[in-house]
Amino acid sequence: MPELVYPPVIAAMRAAFRVLDLQITLSGTQHVPERGGAVLASNHVSYLDFVFCGLAARASKRLVRFMAKEEIFAHRVGGPLMRGMRHIPVDRSAGMASYKAALEALKRGEVVGVFPEATISTSFTVKEFKTGSVRMAAACGVPLVPMAVWGSQRLWTKDRKRSLGKRHVPVTILVGEPLHPTRRDDHTQILAELQARITALLNKAQRDYPDEPSGPDDRWWLPAHLGGTAPEPPEVATTPQP
Repeated sequence: MPELVYPPVIAAMRAAFRVLDLQITLSGTQHVPERGGAVLASNHVSYLDFVFCGLAARASKRLVRFMAKEEIFAHRVGGPLMRGMRHIPVDRSAGMASYKAALEALKRGEVVGVFPEATISTSFTVKEFKTGSVRMAAACGVPLVPMAVWGSQRLWTKDRKRSLGKRHVPVTILVGEPLHPTRRDDHTQILAELQARITALLNKAQRDYPDEPSGPDDRWWLPAHLGGTAPEPPEVATTPQP
């Protein structure tokens, strides 16, 4: 089936990035396979993360089908675009249907994008992960690729006014070496390793980030442990949620 929507959307977004002169840094893109199914798993700090995470697959000439909450598909503008790009709606009251749709996409050789935290982390740290990304990769025998994005929260994030016209914002996207879970593996252990790898990538992105807050009122986009004013992360439970 021809891709009639995704390529024009990518072109429009890249043009917008050029106009805003966003300083986008990509690293590790060779870890996204050039063919066959794969699960890309990233941290989640912004409503725009799916856009930036999708850029990581361009070097491999892949289009990523992201799992996103169903409400986006009901939007009068966003909905047709999301369906046209063949992203996967997630109904949290009936999650098995979206899980099966993701499995079908992986079996067709698609790349599926997942945010294991399931929602934006307002603390800008890595929250507790749900197990879906590991279970999907194991069920289909495909690589599970860890990713981290940083800086996108400065453009549009939860509980903050949008700043989509903000110029010269650095955005870092890092891709790590894939995991290869199988059905026989301890998925709890694999999930812990995935979370550790994404946390390490995020720590590196934060450590190497080329910009600093412009003043005390601009420290909101930094996590508390780096001297920012983002909310403290909630206590993490010891048992991963499904």
